[in-house]
Amino acid sequence: MSDALGDALLTRARNAIAAALGQPAVREPDHPALQEPGAVFVTLTQKGELRGCIGSLQARQPLAADVRANAQAAAFRDPRFPPLSAAELAVTRVEVSLLTTPEPITFTDQDDAIRSLCPGVDGVILEYQGHRGTFLPQVWDSLPERHLFFAQLKRKAGLASDFWSPAIKLYRYRVQKWQEPATPS
Repeated sequence: MSDALGDALLTRARNAIAAALGQPAVREPDHPALQEPGAVFVTLTQKGELRGCIGSLQARQPLAADVRANAQAAAFRDPRFPPLSAAELAVTRVEVSLLTTPEPITFTDQDDAIRSLCPGVDGVILEYQGHRGTFLPQVWDSLPERHLFFAQLKRKAGLASDFWSPAIKLYRYRVQKWQEPATPS
């Protein structure tokens, strides 16, 4: 994957948000991968703080459509934040993470599951009886210790941080990410 693809994804993400706010779009560079199925997460930050993050875990539509849909969802439908305002767009930094296909992680118990995680590299999906949560690999930056990362992932999935069941399913994925230059403070 190339920086050309990153530029094409970042431009489409920002344009999708701008269009929803009635602001003008900029020219979107083309890339052949945009028509292929793809799954992305779009993360929005302001002054280094999270402002929205929504994405797809499975490639179900062309990459161009997935990045547009997730950019708008991150800006306007992340339940942790109010919808992004037009005034905020100029100070919002966009990051796009392109996911690999998730692969199951095999483990014998909770300690084995935790040991199997690769800090800073693995994105992880946790599923248990209708509960589901994921952390992108970037989350390791703020939760570098494996046990804490796993405990917080369980909480994100709506489970107690000390919950364990052998019926938990785990999947790993990797990402290639691109981020806009830092916005002025």
